[in-house]
Amino acid sequence: MAKTSEEIKAILEQFTIPFFHLEKRFPLLPGKADKKAEALLLGISEEELKSYRENITQNAKQAALELLKEDEIIDCLDSLPLDGSETIAVLGDSITEDGQGWFEILKQVLELSVEKADFTFINAAIGEETSSEALKRLDRDVLINEPDWVFVALGTYDAQRLNIVPDRTITPLSVTWENLESIQNIVGEYVSNPVIWITPTPVILELLSENPLYQYTIEEEDLQQVRQLVAGKDGVIIDSLGSRMGKEGPEAWNYVADGLHHSLTGHMNTARLVIKKLSESNVSTD
Repeated sequence: MAKTSEEIKAILEQFTIPFFHLEKRFPLLPGKADKKAEALLLGISEEELKSYRENITQNAKQAALELLKEDEIIDCLDSLPLDGSETIAVLGDSITEDGQGWFEILKQVLELSVEKADFTFINAAIGEETSSEALKRLDRDVLINEPDWVFVALGTYDAQRLNIVPDRTITPLSVTWENLESIQNIVGEYVSNPVIWITPTPVILELLSENPLYQYTIEEEDLQQVRQLVAGKDGVIIDSLGSRMGKEGPEAWNYVADGLHHSLTGHMNTARLVIKKLSESNVSTD
């Protein structure tokens, strides 16, 4: 195997490995659980891949510990409609697939704080997916696990405008509406608890446009329209205005260098709001 440069390794560590899980993208691939094969695919050693993954998990745990130092969060945990035995699933894109993202931080918070915790967490998010692609996987990746709670964190990539077709979003707003409506109706048939919707946050367009990894832009005007659709759904809405990354606009420290994906601080903002919102719900654990 040719030696991978340190520059490429840094890119892999920040922009690829946190958002790439072979077993989710290729569920029928016989070698999907072979970490040596995955490492070879990424051009690094198995030991390096293991180290990167461990660091990512540790980052999520450290973020959870920071949240658990906040008095308001501790107070909220006592009011959560959870008894510790639930299966909690999420359908989303790369912002949620992130191995140190808000869903993984939430997992760590609950496992560390709930007495006799025996949760099952299903992170069914896949990088850069639109609502159309996620809808196709809803049964296979989410409902098959018989979840008690389902989070839906979609819409960011519906709003992307490809550089070669800049005059329209890749997913028409009407299609996004139909997809979210279908997801709501289908989940409602199988899950007694309400859907928890995570609204898409703004993007720092200057940083996104400068990044050679991306061949698209995501405009705030388009995101606002998607956000309005999400905010109009039945269930629990997390941050209807998408302002958790900055009240006056997106603040750089809440993002990694691409201006799209969230930093640990940004992900903590989402996890914090999820905990607060759930603590205010009137859903019974019976």
